[in-house]
Amino acid sequence: MSKAQSKPEGVTPSQTVGPYFAYGLTSNGKYDWNDAFSNNLVTSDTSGERIRVEGRVFDGDGQPMPDCMLEIWQADAQGRFSDPQDKRALPNSSFKGFGRCGTDAGGGYAFDTIKPGIVPDPDGKPQAPHIVLALFARGMLLHLYTRIYFDGEAANADDPVLALVPADRRATLIATRQPGKAVYRLDIHLQGDNETVFFDV
Repeated sequence: MSKAQSKPEGVTPSQTVGPYFAYGLTSNGKYDWNDAFSNNLVTSDTSGERIRVEGRVFDGDGQPMPDCMLEIWQADAQGRFSDPQDKRALPNSSFKGFGRCGTDAGGGYAFDTIKPGIVPDPDGKPQAPHIVLALFARGMLLHLYTRIYFDGEAANADDPVLALVPADRRATLIATRQPGKAVYRLDIHLQGDNETVFFDV
C-alpha cells in the first residue's frame, strides 16, 4: 500500500440508515414485545402533580412526521434525578425520569409523567422546572436536543438557559396548559417560521 493510499482522508460523518425507530425502539403496541421504556413515567410511589405533555412534530413544510422517536429526561417533583451522581436522589423511589415514544400517524406524541421541580445548574443556580427532550427522525444525521418549560412558572424569568434564547423565540420552548386539564401542549417544528429552538450540546 502506498503512502497516498494509507493517508487518512478525514473524519467520516455519521449516516442515516432509517428510520428503524418503530421496528426497533418504538413499537407503539404494533409488535408482541415489552418496551424497555415507555411514554408513561409514573410509578406507584411517585409523588408530585401528575401531568401529560403532548403535541405534534412537524417538518420544514409544516407536514406532520409520523415516524419520529422522542426521548425525555427529567427530575422528580423535588428536583432530584434518578442518577448515582445526584446524591439527593431517594434510593427507594422507582421513578426513573426517562421515557420514550414514537409519533403516531398525525405526528402526535404524549408522555404521562409528573411535573418536575426546580433543579440547580452546574454552578448551583436554580433552573426552572423543565424536561429535556431528544428527537430522532428520518433524514437527520444527528438527533436534536431541546427543552420543555411550563407556562405560568415564575422561575422561567430567571432560568439561565432560557435567558440564552432570544425573547421572541422562547415561546417555542414553553408548553401551554390546556384549560381545565393537567395537560401541557408543545408542538415541535423542525424548520420554518415557527422552528423550535434546539441546543448545541
